[in-house]
Amino acid sequence: MSMRIRTSAVTALAVAALAAGTVLTAPAAGAAPNAAGPKFLSASQLPPHPTSSWTAGPVTEGFPDGLGCVDTEGVLSYEYRHREFRTDLDTSAVQLTVVADTAALAKALAKHYDDLIRTCAERIERNDPDVRAEGRDYGSLPVEEGARVRGLHTETSWGATDISLLSVGRDGKTVTVVSWGQMGDFGDAPVGAFKKTTTTAVNKLY
Repeated sequence: MSMRIRTSAVTALAVAALAAGTVLTAPAAGAAPNAAGPKFLSASQLPPHPTSSWTAGPVTEGFPDGLGCVDTEGVLSYEYRHREFRTDLDTSAVQLTVVADTAALAKALAKHYDDLIRTCAERIERNDPDVRAEGRDYGSLPVEEGARVRGLHTETSWGATDISLLSVGRDGKTVTVVSWGQMGDFGDAPVGAFKKTTTTAVNKLY
């Protein structure tokens, strides 16, 4: 995944995501997204890196590979858009946006994504004995219909450690997921800056 979790942990994340199962009914086919389309973060709105600048990729159709804990299981008919970000070093990030048919569906989708993130560490450890994982809840943010920030730390049996910050936010019918990651542990996570990034991401949607 783009948070630099090594091969064993990548496999664990994939299996963990599938193990979460289908929890939402997909929207009706042909659902039309908001005409204007949600806006995305720019590179300058990511948590500052001490030695490297961020580079933003193009806004792309489809579901990104770098979200790890979050997948499309059970909501395959949604139209996904995403943007990936990178630095010259090991730090990377990605933003996903999804427009649902109704605010109620978006609320359920946001809860689904947050549940996947909340339970990710447990599912990783259950599916891969070579990876130790710990999740932390950094709380909710008072932006639009709300957002929540969580952290995930993984360590393999051979000593590779990775830290990720993930958030889910909603504005009306639109859900956004933001993920940041690099090698390290919870002490390396820019929680305050990531909360600011998440608030900006939700406010910027429309």
